[in-house]
Amino acid sequence: MSSPLSSTKTAAALRTSARVSAELLLVLVAAAVALWVLGRMWSVVWPLIVGLFLTTLTWPLARFLRRHGWWPALAASVVTVFALLVGAGIVALIAVPVADQSGELADRVVAGIDKLREWAAGPPLNIGDDQITGALDSATDRLQNSVGSVVTTAVTGVSTVVNGVVTAVLALFLMFFFLKDGPRFLPWLTRQLPGRLATDIPEVAARSWATLGAFVRSQAFVGLLDAVLIGLGLWILGVPLVLPLAVLTFVCAFVPIVGALFAGFVAVVIALVSNGLMDALLVLAIIVVVQQLEGNVFQPMIQSRGLGLHAAVVLLAVTLGGSLAGVVGSLLAVPVAAVLAVVWNYLREQLVEDPREPEPGPGSEAGPGPGPRICRRGRPRRRRCAVRTGW
Repeated sequence: MSSPLSSTKTAAALRTSARVSAELLLVLVAAAVALWVLGRMWSVVWPLIVGLFLTTLTWPLARFLRRHGWWPALAASVVTVFALLVGAGIVALIAVPVADQSGELADRVVAGIDKLREWAAGPPLNIGDDQITGALDSATDRLQNSVGSVVTTAVTGVSTVVNGVVTAVLALFLMFFFLKDGPRFLPWLTRQLPGRLATDIPEVAARSWATLGAFVRSQAFVGLLDAVLIGLGLWILGVPLVLPLAVLTFVCAFVPIVGALFAGFVAVVIALVSNGLMDALLVLAIIVVVQQLEGNVFQPMIQSRGLGLHAAVVLLAVTLGGSLAGVVGSLLAVPVAAVLAVVWNYLREQLVEDPREPEPGPGSEAGPGPGPRICRRGRPRRRRCAVRTGW
């Protein structure tokens, strides 16, 4: 026969559960309010984030110039102009080859569609030309009936481009000021905060900056390796648009897992349309091999577990960020998760019980002065005892 439940313990457990639930609900409400405020301020926050990303990439060069006697303003100006020239060069590397080969690629797409129609007309599908023509006519009618939505989409696209240009300009200006005045930020922040916050917030900010810089620079280097290796394979196979595809691979490297899948899909589709099925399969094999080298060799060597995030956490973070905020959410998911891990680790360091705290000995007496500090097994504490015992 089982023992009856204790009414006192049950009531205490229910009270504890209710209190914890109420506190958790308050935390969730505070987080929701913070996200809402962040969304209302997104026009300012997004250029700030882009500026921080650019600063993490260009800060090593600016730091090198400052250490060699350059004035901070001069070093920041030179690095900003250099970054602007590099960005313009990347855009030119993408736009010019695409414009040159767009006509040929369109012709090959049309030829690929004709081949697909011939394949669909044969066994086992046996789809007649009248059915295909009817489907195309239906799609054309739907397109004509949705001219208004197409115009709206075009206007939205133009607005998006304008917002992107404004964001890029603001991010460049912010990057200049970060490069120029960044080292003075933490001392200034320390002077502005009261009490314990003057120590905690600058420390968390410094750790978050180091983590963000490690992530961006390691992803940039890994993306460069992927772009070079995949671009070399595409060039050997004679796939068109090699340079834009390599640049796309480099850019997509900043979105872990999902970015590699997207860049690989685009490369395989272009190889299939332009060179045929065999070359598309070869391109797929090259991408798989390079991605395996990246995941098993490049990233462990370069990052050295600097982020401290499991691969499953990265995948879940990218998925959640993409579902909440699209491409921007996927891009920011891993850095945000890494910064949250930094904050959590710092909180654990502050909340954990310090084993070096002295415990009263069996014969100690309470008095106004501190009692004798002891190590393990009650031995009197010697010099550096805590370091030797690992406490």
